[in-house]
Amino acid sequence: MIDLRQLRYFVAVAEEEHVGRAAERLHISQSPLSRQIAQLEEFLGLNLFERSQQRIRLTVDGRTFLAETKALLTHAKRLESLGKRLGRGEEGGLCIGYIENAMHTSVLPDALKILRTARHDLHIALYSQASADQLEGLRQRSLDIALVSEPPAADDPDLDSALVLNEVMLLAMPEHHSLTQKKVLTPEDLQAAQWICVTSGLAQRAVGSHKEGFVAACMKAGFSPDIHLEVTEPMTALRLVGAGLGIAMLQRNLRSSAPDNVVLREVPWMQYATPVWAAWHRINLRPLVAMAREVLLSGESSGLGPENPVAVDLPPTAIAQTTK
Repeated sequence: MIDLRQLRYFVAVAEEEHVGRAAERLHISQSPLSRQIAQLEEFLGLNLFERSQQRIRLTVDGRTFLAETKALLTHAKRLESLGKRLGRGEEGGLCIGYIENAMHTSVLPDALKILRTARHDLHIALYSQASADQLEGLRQRSLDIALVSEPPAADDPDLDSALVLNEVMLLAMPEHHSLTQKKVLTPEDLQAAQWICVTSGLAQRAVGSHKEGFVAACMKAGFSPDIHLEVTEPMTALRLVGAGLGIAMLQRNLRSSAPDNVVLREVPWMQYATPVWAAWHRINLRPLVAMAREVLLSGESSGLGPENPVAVDLPPTAIAQTTK
């Protein structure tokens, strides 16, 4: 049977690309570490690394093995934590993944409040991860619930999901920007402005899809955004807007955090919202997981409702109400 200690050693060497640095990180000598890696390769009948005098690098097979090793070690760590909680007489806990928007809005904090009120001794572990990583975590059973920006495919054999938030975005402008004086905003007005685009900071592969979604919404509304700055945090965008460096579309829920020098306006004719989906594994739904799912889907913790409706297409003549 494969040795988990050797797997941990393998991950350290793969990440450091240097046996000496990996040995320092693991607080062991270099020779025993090299021996353990060699034994692992012999046991597997597989060359995990390409070795040279300067550095050590993963082979193609080694990269594939590394991804599966990390998933196994994550699950082993969770299993160890579960066993310890059960040993202390606790009834288990929840591992919840989330994207930043689920935390910035009321979805996750309100759900946690409801869950802890119902079960004050409930142990909950939170993991900020990209949506793709969360879905993989559900498949590997390292997560119980995932709060993601994009749901799994409708025909996914393993995962199911439901929309829990589709928050309409607000236009953020510097207080002295010329557009703040206009009662009616048009696509031409937004075409001429300099934009700050908020992307996802969790994984590079997710950044493109977030930017593409924003640009697509702008194009559908009738203008092409002139993007001068790209940031990974909405709060950073708020500060940059306040500094007069451009305008941005931001979550409605952040209006209470807006500085005094930022004006927020609705743009009813622009169909742009930030969805949050709850996802879970279809099989072996533990009672705690079922309870968390029901809380998220009940609407008590979501933005779906009269104050945060799903965005709809309205004509550009609609008046943008000022909120500050």
